[in-house]
Amino acid sequence: MKPATLAELKKELKSRSPEELLQICLRLGRFKKDNKELLSYLLFDAQDEQGYIEAIKYHIDDSMEEVNTSHIYYAKKGLQKILRSLNKYIRYSGNKQTEVEVLIHFCTAIRESTIDVNRSNIIANLYDRQVSKIHKALTKLHEDVQADYQYQVSEL
Repeated sequence: MKPATLAELKKELKSRSPEELLQICLRLGRFKKDNKELLSYLLFDAQDEQGYIEAIKYHIDDSMEEVNTSHIYYAKKGLQKILRSLNKYIRYSGNKQTEVEVLIHFCTAIRESTIDVNRSNIIANLYDRQVSKIHKALTKLHEDVQADYQYQVSEL
């Protein structure tokens, strides 16, 4: 069974009543955790983007404390797990400024942790990829906003 295109979905959603749309959204939220998280973001966090960013930063700090640094393999796995959740949160927002702030905080948290980035090629590559993602996202922001983040990025 082939899923409908976005244009077809949009057309069909316009023809539905508000009560039917409510039922569809609730049913959609029941099936996947990601759907529920996206609905939660859209309903509660989208209006307060700065609060959303602060919540993500708090999540990063908590998760970095839980990373097992006894062996480099476990540290790598812990960082990858944090990064997966961050990418999901960034995707929910869709805002480049949010992406830049979250990734800068993540890279800063790695630098401040006891994990030696240069000891493992995989962790060094993971870190370098995030820095390049920051640079790429920065180019899509307004020049004034770029200037605000340049000092933080230069420290990475």
